[in-house]
Amino acid sequence: MNLAIFSPSQNPYSETFIQAHKNFIKADQLYFVFGSSFQNMYAENQGKLIKPKRLKFIRAISKVFGKSFNASLEGEVLKQLQNFKIDIALVEYGNHANKFLRVFKKANIPFIVHFHGYDASVRNIIEKNNNYKELFKSASYVIAVSKSMREQLKKMGCPNDKLIYNVYGANPIFKERQPLFSKKQAVAIGRFVDKKAPYYTIIAFKELVKKHPDAQLLMAGQGVLSNTCLNLIKYFDLENNVKLLGVVSPEEIAELMQESYCFVQHSITSESGDQEGTPLAVLESALSGLPVVSTYHAGIPDVIEHEKTGLLCEEHDVDKMAKNLIRIFDDVEFAKRLGENAREDHIKNYSLERHIKVLEDLLEKAILKKDIK
Repeated sequence: MNLAIFSPSQNPYSETFIQAHKNFIKADQLYFVFGSSFQNMYAENQGKLIKPKRLKFIRAISKVFGKSFNASLEGEVLKQLQNFKIDIALVEYGNHANKFLRVFKKANIPFIVHFHGYDASVRNIIEKNNNYKELFKSASYVIAVSKSMREQLKKMGCPNDKLIYNVYGANPIFKERQPLFSKKQAVAIGRFVDKKAPYYTIIAFKELVKKHPDAQLLMAGQGVLSNTCLNLIKYFDLENNVKLLGVVSPEEIAELMQESYCFVQHSITSESGDQEGTPLAVLESALSGLPVVSTYHAGIPDVIEHEKTGLLCEEHDVDKMAKNLIRIFDDVEFAKRLGENAREDHIKNYSLERHIKVLEDLLEKAILKKDIK
């Protein structure tokens, strides 16, 4: 099959799940198309869909004849996609897929839409996209990465026979290393944004430091709350205990996880309604053999069982998270048992191979549906 994967961004560090789709889904020809607007869209290894000279021409013609510029751009993108002879499209994020509805219909291209988190939970995004009513009608399949997301999409009107629950799988590099529990540290991996509440993680860790003054928290990632967290670290006099690492590679993350006691993240529902899907870092930690200290939020309790593969608390319950961290640091053998259970559970139920196989089967079914029609 000739497959096109559509994504708003080419290679954002936090969207390794999209890179996994691009790198592991088997196709005769794969086009990775990215960009948030028609005029800025690229096809990887093909360049801009609309070349600069052509873009100027379209803009001039639109002005002269009073045509809609956006409609003209849409038509030009349609021509380019038809030239690629695409059999099927996989579109990352529901709100991104909505932009291509008319194009897919005109080109007679079946498509699967993959929701990831904010696109199924942020209230104003859902409203702007009219609760995805047309999208649900047109899509061959709709993928949710958590059970709560699946229920949310069902409530919006997605037909049950189109709605597929398919949680991510972690990169196999996280399986290659044996956990060492060699350093008295916790690791946090993720963007510094509201729904990941990194400030709560720091406040909980502050309580752990009272009992374990040599404990370390290594936080990888960046975002709008980075400076807030830096100020919090200074205010609590935690400069020797909490380190902000910025963006790190998957290989570096795997090394950090190999030597740490646990993974920690205090995910919450933000004021805008924004929620996680199932955080990939949670799955990576489990595959690494680390216990996960987190919250009952979105897809996290789907893949982490309290007292068996990690320790969970309710959203905003920082005191409970602190106590869970203390349990891990007080009893490393307990942490190792949780981590071993987490690794076994991930290998059995949440492998990347399983995730990709589900996608490949759905893509083939969507093409078959089109051929039957």
